[in-house]
Amino acid sequence: MENIYLPHPAIIKEIIQETKDVKTLTLTFEDEGLQKNFAYLPGQFVEFSIGGVGEAPFCLASSPTRPGYIQCTTKKAGKVTQAIHDLEVGDRVGIRGPYGNSFLLEGLKGKNLVLVGGGIGLAPLRSLIQYVLDEKDDYGKIVIIYGAKTTEDLVYKKELEEWGKSPGVELVLTVDPGGEDKEWKGEIGLVPSILEKVNPSPDKRMLITCGPPIMIKFVLFTAAKMGYQPKQIVTTLERKMKCGLGKCGRCNIGRTYICQDGPVFTYKQLEDLGADYLA
Repeated sequence: MENIYLPHPAIIKEIIQETKDVKTLTLTFEDEGLQKNFAYLPGQFVEFSIGGVGEAPFCLASSPTRPGYIQCTTKKAGKVTQAIHDLEVGDRVGIRGPYGNSFLLEGLKGKNLVLVGGGIGLAPLRSLIQYVLDEKDDYGKIVIIYGAKTTEDLVYKKELEEWGKSPGVELVLTVDPGGEDKEWKGEIGLVPSILEKVNPSPDKRMLITCGPPIMIKFVLFTAAKMGYQPKQIVTTLERKMKCGLGKCGRCNIGRTYICQDGPVFTYKQLEDLGADYLA
């Protein structure tokens, strides 16, 4: 019988220092057959384990349209993430998954997209952005609104420049008041207020957001105020996930398990849950 908790060995091929406490790891599985056949979609996640330390769930920050590797972005915040940040290129880790649902790519086809991210919450959106840009003929115009506390806290800086130059993409960057430096040319303000300022029409659009829970909460309210219907608004709930298999019960809201029924939900689905899912 297969052990559902047994991770697959993977090797770290590259480490990118995004900010002082955020790193992106590029990994490949030791088993070449597994690497070749590892199938996932934007929005899904994996369980990342360090021997003798523990494991934690992380979204897949890369797109399946770019095969040969996977990427996870982690912020140093606890025992497992500290151990991850101590790793070096060539080190061996464990990966199991992928788990969860994904962004409904078929439902997004032909639509204009608004992607709203905050801090490291850009990671799952990055997977979707890469996917959509690689399959650009299937999707409409893209508005990316991304913010962080300071200019130093912005992740994927090189890709942000590339996205800003991509045809059909409008990139809006913002930092919290006081987080700008002398060279900053973007917006200054909290992400929900910048969304309202940019004011992308809800007509034939889908809005997808991910970030700190308080940011998500106000983005949902702002989008609804702008005329977006609950079915047009999508977010991810990842903060309370643990085992990835619906066994530990940490992420359940009533009969819904975030790790199995999510982590991607529409605002309509969240309203139906009837719980303080962003607490």
